[in-house]
Amino acid sequence: MNGKERVRRTLAREPVDRVPIGFFAIDFDTVERILGHETYLRAKAKSQIAFWEGRRDEVVQSWTEDTIALYRKLDFIDIVNVSAMAGSVAPPRDYEPERVRRIDADTWAAEDGRVWKYSEITADLTLVDRPEPAYRLEEFTLDEAPDPPDPSVFEAVDVIIAELGEERYILGPNGGEAGLVLLGGMEHGLMMYALRPELVEQAIAYHTHRATLLDEYYIRPGTDGVLWGTDFAATQGPFISPRMFRQFCLPSIQARVRAVKARGLQVFKHACGNNWKLLDAFVEAGYDAYQSIQASASMDLAAVKARYGDNLTLWGGALVENLVSGAPEDVRSDVARAMTVGTPGGGFIFGTTHSVAVGTSYDNFMAMLDAYHNWAERAASE
Repeated sequence: MNGKERVRRTLAREPVDRVPIGFFAIDFDTVERILGHETYLRAKAKSQIAFWEGRRDEVVQSWTEDTIALYRKLDFIDIVNVSAMAGSVAPPRDYEPERVRRIDADTWAAEDGRVWKYSEITADLTLVDRPEPAYRLEEFTLDEAPDPPDPSVFEAVDVIIAELGEERYILGPNGGEAGLVLLGGMEHGLMMYALRPELVEQAIAYHTHRATLLDEYYIRPGTDGVLWGTDFAATQGPFISPRMFRQFCLPSIQARVRAVKARGLQVFKHACGNNWKLLDAFVEAGYDAYQSIQASASMDLAAVKARYGDNLTLWGGALVENLVSGAPEDVRSDVARAMTVGTPGGGFIFGTTHSVAVGTSYDNFMAMLDAYHNWAERAASE
C-alpha cells in the first residue's frame, strides 16, 4: 500500500496497513540537516528577500530539487503538502521585483509605506506597519473574472507532483479559502466585522467567487486534496463569536468546499488555537480532515477524537513545543499517546500539532520518527 492509497483509505475509514504520517510543513533548518546543504525550501524570509532581489530562478530551483530530495529520503512519509509557503507557487519568470529597501539589519520598507521586520524566532518577515486602508463596496464586484496566472508560477509545483504524485498523497495549491476575510490585517480586519458588516459580507462574497474561478488554474493535475491554513482562533477561543462565524464565514466555507469536492478533491483544514466552539461548524462545512489540534490551546486529541472522530479525520500528535524545547523522551511520550488515542476506529493521521517548525531539535525530530516506526511495526505484528 503506497502513501496515496493509505491516506485515501484513512479518509474513507477503511483498513490500512499502518497509520499514515505527514506534516503540514518541514521548515528549512530541519531540511538542511536532512539534506546536508542550505536550502530555500520553507525558508520564508530568505525566499522573500531573494524574490525582492530578483533571484527568482535560484529560489525555484531549490524549492523543486530540495522538495524531491527531501521526500525521497523520507520515503515513508505519505503526504506531501505542495501548497506550503516557501515551497509552492512562485513569481512568474518575467516578474518585476517589488521595490523594497533595507532600512537596517532586520527591517525592510516598500514604497507604499509597508514595513517588515525579521523575526529570529520564526525566521520569517512580519508586516509591522502599513498605510491605513480605505475600502469601498464598489471594489468587490462579482462581475469581473480574475486574469489567468502565468503558467511559470507553477514551475516547482508541477515538477514535484510529476515526481512524487504517483505514490504520495498530494495537497496542492488552489484558489484559496475565503471564509474569514481580514480587510487591512488582523486587528483592523476584525474590527470591520463590527463596524462595517455589509462591507465584510461583500468582500467575502467577492473572494469566494474569485477563489472558485481561480481553482481552474491553481488546482494542478495529480492533486489529491487541498489544505487551507487560515486560523480562526487564538489559545483562548475564536477570533469572532460562533454566531458571527456562522453568519459571515460558514456559508463561504461551505461554498468553497463544494466547489473543490466537485473537482474530485478532499479538503483538509489547518487551524491552530482553541477551536472547540467551532468544531460543529467544521463538520457542517464539510471538511474531510482537521490538522493541527493544538494541545497547548486545550485541544486535547483524545477529547476531539471522542466527540468528532466519526465526522473528521484527525491529523496531529507530537507537540511542536516539545519538538522545539523538550527532550527526546517528551516527544516519544507524545507519539505513544497520539497513537494510543488516535488509532482506534481509524480516521487518524500522525503528524505534529502544527508543523516541524523552525527551531525543532534534530534529535527530537529523529526521536519522533523512530517512535512512530516502532509503534507501526508493533501494530503490524499484532
